[in-house]
Amino acid sequence: MYKLLLCWKYLRTRYLAMVCIVSVMLGVATLIVVNSVMGGFSTKLKERLHGLLSDVVLEAYDYDGFTDAPSKMAQIRNDPFLSNEVEAMTATLEIFAMLQFNFREVPFTRPVRIIGIEPEGRKAVGGFAEHLVNPKNHEKPTFNLDENARERFIIRRASRGIDFPGPREAPNLNEPPPPDPPPSKPHEPQGVILGYAIAHYRDRNAPADLPNKDVRTLEPGDEVVITTVSGAKMSPVFDRFVVSDYFKSEMSEYDSNYVFMPIEHLQKLRTMEDRVTSIQIKLKDYNKAPKVVARRRGRFAHAPLEVQTWEQKQGAVLAAIRVEKGILNILLFLIIAVAGFGILAIFSMIVVEKTRDIGILKALGASNGGILTIFIGYGFLLGLVGAGLGTIIGLEITVHINDIEKLIANVTGQDIFPRDVYYFDKIPTDINIFSVFLVNLGSIGIAVLFSILPALRASMLHPVRALRYE
Repeated sequence: MYKLLLCWKYLRTRYLAMVCIVSVMLGVATLIVVNSVMGGFSTKLKERLHGLLSDVVLEAYDYDGFTDAPSKMAQIRNDPFLSNEVEAMTATLEIFAMLQFNFREVPFTRPVRIIGIEPEGRKAVGGFAEHLVNPKNHEKPTFNLDENARERFIIRRASRGIDFPGPREAPNLNEPPPPDPPPSKPHEPQGVILGYAIAHYRDRNAPADLPNKDVRTLEPGDEVVITTVSGAKMSPVFDRFVVSDYFKSEMSEYDSNYVFMPIEHLQKLRTMEDRVTSIQIKLKDYNKAPKVVARRRGRFAHAPLEVQTWEQKQGAVLAAIRVEKGILNILLFLIIAVAGFGILAIFSMIVVEKTRDIGILKALGASNGGILTIFIGYGFLLGLVGAGLGTIIGLEITVHINDIEKLIANVTGQDIFPRDVYYFDKIPTDINIFSVFLVNLGSIGIAVLFSILPALRASMLHPVRALRYE
C-alpha cells in the first residue's frame, strides 16, 4: 500500500514531473494526429487509385496497343478457373494528345491523356461513374450532352455564325429561282468528359472564407480541339469535341490530365480500329487476384502483354506512402524519447534527494523490490497520465482539424492546406484504434524503460550508508 501512496504523492508534489508529462502528452498527440491524417490520405488515395483502375489490368507494353480484344476477353471467360472469378471486363484505349480551347478570348493549349472507354463497361469494373460531377451520370454514365449543355453549345455556335447562312445578294428577277437546297442535318456534337482541373483553376486571391474558389474555364457545352498522332501514318490528326461532364477524383495527377471519350471514336480518330491498350478486369473476390494474375501470365506468356493487379501497377506510389508514414513515425517518436530522457534525469535527481527517505524505508523493512516498484510505478504513472492527456488532445484535434485549419487560415491569411494539390474538399482523416493503442503502449513503455535505471540505483542503496551520509 505504501508504494501506491508514495507514487501518488510524488506525482502530486513533484511539479518538475509536469515537464515529462507534457513531453509525453505532446508526443502522443502529435503521433495520433499525424497517423490519422496520413491514414486518411492513404485510404483516400487507395480508393482513388483503385477506383480509376480495375482489380487486374491486362495491358500492352506500348501505346500501339493490341488487336482482337474481344477474343482475349473470350479466352478469359472460357477459362474454367477464371470464369468463376471474373465479374466484369472492358477494353480501354489510352494515348497522349494536345487539348486546345479558348478562355476569355485567349487560346490555351495543354498536354493531356485521352482515355477511350465504353462508359457502362468502365462503370462495371471500377469507380468511374461516382467521380463524375453531373449526378445524372452516376447511375448511367454517358457522353451525351444534357439539356443545359446542348443549349449552351447551340448558342455559342450561333454567336460565331456557324451552321447559319451568311448574307446573300438580292435576287435577279429576270433569272429563274435557284433550286431548294437539300435539308441540312443537325450537327450532333461528340461529347467528352474532362478532368476537373483541366476545366477549373484555383483563384489564389479569393478570400479565405470563400467556400468555392474554383474558376471554371470550360463549361459543359463548350468546344475543345484534340490533336494527336495517327497510329498508321504518324501524321497529326484532330477533331472537335464538346464538354459534356467533368471527372473529379480529387487527385491532381488525374484531374489535370485525363480526358475520356468513346473508345470507338478515339479508334477512328487515330486510325487504330479494333486496337486497345488494356483490358480492365474486375474480380468477385480481390483476395484471389494473385492467382488470377499468375494464370493470366501463363496464358499470355508469349504475347507482348503485362498482367498486374492495381496494387502492383501503382506499387511505387503505395510504397512511397508506407515509407513516408514510417519515417514520420520514427521522427515523431523521438519526441517521446526526449521525454524518456527527461524522466531519467528527474528520477536520478529524486534518488539523490530522497536518499535519506529510501534509507528510512529500508530500515523499516522495505525490500529492494518494493523500492524498485515505487520508482517504476512512478514512471508508469507519468507515462499513463501523459499518454491519456495526449490521446484526448490528439483525437480532439483530429476530429476538428478542418475547423482548426480554417481558423488559422482566417487569422494568418495563408492556406494551410492548399486544395489545388489534391482537390480534396477537406483534410482527410482516418482514426485507427489499433494505431492509437500502439502509440499509447509505446509511450508508456518508454516512460517505464527510462525509469528502470534510477529505480535499480535506489533499490541497491544500503540503509546504513544512506542514513550515515545524510
